[in-house]
Amino acid sequence: MTATELRPATARIRDAIRDAGAHGVTTRIVGSGTWLDAGRPVAAEVVLSLHELAGVIEYVPGDLTITVGAGTPLGEIARVVGEHGQWLPLDPAGSEGGSIGATISTASAGPLAQQFGTPRDSILGVEFVSGEGNVVRGGGRVVKNVAGFDLPRLVTGAWGSLGAITEVTLRLRARPEGEATYALAVLDSRPALKDLKRWLDALPFQPLAVELVGASLAERLGLDAGGSVLLLRLGGTDASLRAQRGLVGRLGDVRELPPEVWTTLRGVEPGGAAVVRLSQLPSQIPETWESAQRIAAAWKGTLLHATVGRGMVRCILPRGGGSYEELQRALGMAIGTRVFERLPARLWPVLAGRPTADRLSRGIKQAFDPKRILNPGILGEETE
Repeated sequence: MTATELRPATARIRDAIRDAGAHGVTTRIVGSGTWLDAGRPVAAEVVLSLHELAGVIEYVPGDLTITVGAGTPLGEIARVVGEHGQWLPLDPAGSEGGSIGATISTASAGPLAQQFGTPRDSILGVEFVSGEGNVVRGGGRVVKNVAGFDLPRLVTGAWGSLGAITEVTLRLRARPEGEATYALAVLDSRPALKDLKRWLDALPFQPLAVELVGASLAERLGLDAGGSVLLLRLGGTDASLRAQRGLVGRLGDVRELPPEVWTTLRGVEPGGAAVVRLSQLPSQIPETWESAQRIAAAWKGTLLHATVGRGMVRCILPRGGGSYEELQRALGMAIGTRVFERLPARLWPVLAGRPTADRLSRGIKQAFDPKRILNPGILGEETE
């Protein structure tokens, strides 16, 4: 198949979107379907599944690049590249069954983003079908770019509102020779967290991940620390890991954990939970954590974890902790930037505003989906 030819599955997606556009049928783009309750509610007439777009299209281990269909599960990518000592360090919340297309579309990232960046830092090229039914390509494996747009970055985080992603080319990394995870009990006070941040900044090495876990979530993970816990994921050679372990041990009593704790953390979110991310500068993580704790105090069962190097705290508010009014008040306590992942439908317009109300966003939507048939309303845009 040449660069200008379409895979049969891509052609079917193109034809389906063209047909929807011709008849004005609003369409919900779905990957593996594991994250459908994330983002604003979508009122679409039909569902277009991308699950058949799974599989490796091209893998060049020597170049540390892979091109896959958008429906490919993250676990499948991990399996394929792991055989060559490589990995795609994207660990968003959820399971390994989540698709790479959804990961890119939602720009979802986890603790590894502290060291390796977000999906925008991993995507090299993209193919997608626009709302007009045009197959558009940009970046790696490029056939045709749309002038003036960095297409891979443009569709990352667009939540399928500009087009249905059909394939992506990704940058891989060499897998560390070895890994180890350690847990350290920490105090929640602002001075203690400031000292902890200074100590982390002074380390002569970069941990793969540094995650601060609140007491309730630590208990859920089986850590039984009686308070908040710092999780450190280290990587390197055996000698390097021994040296890193020695430096970490100077901070206090650390204990080694099985690597599965990271998988458990990814899947800890209960169904029906409201989820909000709070962020400020990484240097302000003590203040951001304190703000998150006020939310936890106002909503029973709240689970907190923070990616320290990114200055971001993720607050998971399980269903049943109070009334809608109390949930609204709790989430209104947050300081800094708020990004809502999941909310009850009635709270989206109250709390989240309209991030795509600016002229530039409207212009981009008009360029790629002028009839507004793709995932209508998912980014807060007006729908007709």
